[in-house]
Amino acid sequence: MPKRNPAIVCCLLVCLWVFLTPGAAASQTARELFFKAETCYKKLRHDHVKIKYRENWLRCIEAFDAAYRQEPDGPWAAAALYKGGEIYQELYRYSVKDSDIKEALDIFERVGKRFPKSSYKPKAEAKISEITRAEPKPAQSAPKAEAKNSEIARTEPKPAQSAPKAEAGKLAAEADACYENLQRNPVKMKYRQNWLRCIDAYEAAYKENPNSPQAAAALYKSGELYQELYRRSFRSSDKTEAADIFQRVIKQFPDSEYKILAERNLGGPPAATDAPAPAQKASPADDIAAVIESSKQTAAAGTDPGVPSGDGKATVTDLRFWSNPNYTRIVIDADSEATYTHRLLNEDPSIQKPQRLYIDLENSRLGKDTSKVIPINDNLLSNARAGQYTLDTVRVVVDIKSFKTYKIFSLKNPFRIVIDIWGEGRQTADVPEKQPLQTAVKNQKLPASALAKQLALGVRRIVIDPGHGGRDYGAPGYLQGVHEKYVVLDIAKKLAEKIKQELGCEVVMTRTEDRELTLEERTAIANTENADLFVSIHTNSARDRRAYGIETYFLNLATDDESIRVAALENATSTKNISDLQTILNDLMQNAKVNESSRLAAHVQEALYSHMKTTYSSIKNKGVKQAPFYVLLGAQMPSILIETSFISNSRECKRLTDPAYQDHLTDAIIKGIRTYIKETNPTAFSDPSGSRNAKG
Repeated sequence: MPKRNPAIVCCLLVCLWVFLTPGAAASQTARELFFKAETCYKKLRHDHVKIKYRENWLRCIEAFDAAYRQEPDGPWAAAALYKGGEIYQELYRYSVKDSDIKEALDIFERVGKRFPKSSYKPKAEAKISEITRAEPKPAQSAPKAEAKNSEIARTEPKPAQSAPKAEAGKLAAEADACYENLQRNPVKMKYRQNWLRCIDAYEAAYKENPNSPQAAAALYKSGELYQELYRRSFRSSDKTEAADIFQRVIKQFPDSEYKILAERNLGGPPAATDAPAPAQKASPADDIAAVIESSKQTAAAGTDPGVPSGDGKATVTDLRFWSNPNYTRIVIDADSEATYTHRLLNEDPSIQKPQRLYIDLENSRLGKDTSKVIPINDNLLSNARAGQYTLDTVRVVVDIKSFKTYKIFSLKNPFRIVIDIWGEGRQTADVPEKQPLQTAVKNQKLPASALAKQLALGVRRIVIDPGHGGRDYGAPGYLQGVHEKYVVLDIAKKLAEKIKQELGCEVVMTRTEDRELTLEERTAIANTENADLFVSIHTNSARDRRAYGIETYFLNLATDDESIRVAALENATSTKNISDLQTILNDLMQNAKVNESSRLAAHVQEALYSHMKTTYSSIKNKGVKQAPFYVLLGAQMPSILIETSFISNSRECKRLTDPAYQDHLTDAIIKGIRTYIKETNPTAFSDPSGSRNAKG
């Protein structure tokens, strides 16, 4: 047998890896991009031919800009931004174009503002001082400079004065077309690089001729796109970029209509917020009522919900609630992340104050259209009130009639604080405090207390939750025009009808049409409806279109990267946020039905696999998994999330749109639920009155 050369084999394996995982080879870190830009600039300075042409300078500037934008809050961001300004300053010495020195000055100012603790701040300040102290002299003597200027501008049209203006107009039209195409394509709007491509197009139109009539519009629109991108990404760097660009518009185009629009996006003219009136200190007897009253005036100067304020403060945009006699969920919405604290205050009869729970959001402001008081008036709570407690603190107070316990946690993308309050009638399994979380296996005996409660209560009401809806399309299908939100709604409707007919249970659906629901609202519906089971229906998706199979999840700490990926997908957030969420799960889940949920998931998953493989080929059992799904957080009944099949896979996408396949899926889910009910209540389907169907 001939010997194989190890070097050749290794090379082939590397090539195969690069081919199969193109993203791994294509993606570059901010550090790698920075050194790539450094190499570009070094080569330019040592090439006496390339240095004469403007596009070569701009190529290096764009390379540093790419390094900065790759990680705007990272360790290489300040250096990359500063180097871009340095090259613009050097370019000015050759071009003597006012726009180049203005760009340099603007970048150095941004360095100081964005990175106040960086070593590049004093360097940027020195550069600003150097530029403002005196006009930099051209690098060559006058005759040579003129020759260089003509060469460095060689890429610009010369025949007519209007040529640069025409080119800027053309670039602006191309940028507009880019944005229009993006808006028409919901799939493209999910990917960051498509937004950055249109932002780059507007910036190119601005840089082509910063003094043209199109320049103010192009710069403003690039800020508008960053603002829109922030509403989807919730990355603080996007919000800051938008604010920076709007401030540049105000400074560079003081006579333009876009200055007014930029000021509006920043929350009004700077003069209006330079000296805010001091907030009145609330009296001890009424810790927030006076503040709420005064905030009616101060909130008028606040920003619109969802619009970055430009000063780094989060805006509280809404208060929402759901309740029944024994449970209330309140959600505080904000346009960006905020640090918060909470405290329970005892009843104080001397000042006629009930027991109160308050939440303080730091570095925050109350939105001008935010409800100041929401009447609840259930068995647990009177109302919830919000006010601008201090200049930079929003306080939300919940007036309590009676309660047993409460939980407070936050979710991201978008940021909101969830308050769950339970009364004495709350029905939960007895779980000792700080007991280690355990996953139940299918054949393990139920704890006596849990079994007793199941036997007493039975399963009478099931909430079915079709995932996504409205503006949230869910995962795109392999086939054009197929989206998760439509597929899961069809499956959920079929499942609901069969549960009524075959199990005799009452069914509540979180949505019966194409409408948007927040993830926390879905769980709140299940809790307020006193559901006995909660089943959320989804389709899976992966970048690798070969991925296929069926899996069922329950709420718990994720044990593998794949579960974190799926949770991030369904939560519409990042894998980092999922990791952050896991740190608070231990506390949240002390009273969650973890064991019962894992048992229900096991029965449903086993039924799905065994039932589907009898009719269809290539059915893959991906098993029962656990992960921190937002939609399951706070559910007070056994709850599962079913990933019915991969909508991103060619074969499974076709099947998911087939009514026959949907029927088989729902039959299998019912089979799993029936097995679970029989295990917890063996006499559930032997009612001689016929109130329940005796199938199975």
